[in-house]
Amino acid sequence: MATAIPKNTICLWYDGTAQEAAEFYARTFPDSRVDGVFLAPSDYPAGKAGDVLTVSFTVCGIPCIGLNGGPAFTHSEAFSFQIATDDQAETDRLWNAILSNGGQASACGWCKDRWGLNWQITPRVLIEALADPDKAVGRRAFEAMMSMTKIDVAAIEAAARG
Repeated sequence: MATAIPKNTICLWYDGTAQEAAEFYARTFPDSRVDGVFLAPSDYPAGKAGDVLTVSFTVCGIPCIGLNGGPAFTHSEAFSFQIATDDQAETDRLWNAILSNGGQASACGWCKDRWGLNWQITPRVLIEALADPDKAVGRRAFEAMMSMTKIDVAAIEAAARG
């Protein structure tokens, strides 16, 4: 039975921990799952025949492949997932899940998971304020965001109101 292969898939490089990362993402984010685990058919530079070579997974509806390519490449802030949250409770849940699993906080709603992948946990109210046709609303929300680590929905709403 053939599996449908998406036209575009994000490939994320891991140092032997692709399956662990994919399982965490599947437990943590909505519309996420591990779709398949594929073993190396023979030895390769970062592993042996029978090791997990790739993991097919979905994060918030986006197809991804985790490649256990070894230590040669690491993640950077040049790539991140931006996850739009509906309220403070969802923002807190996702933020705390990443940090309590060995991640670290950054600024302006960004955090990094234990594998070095970057996440923007961004409440929709912030996205909407930044896109508001009234430039003053966007400026106030932006300035409030710039002082935050995890985004505070009530503070963004207050800033947007003026």
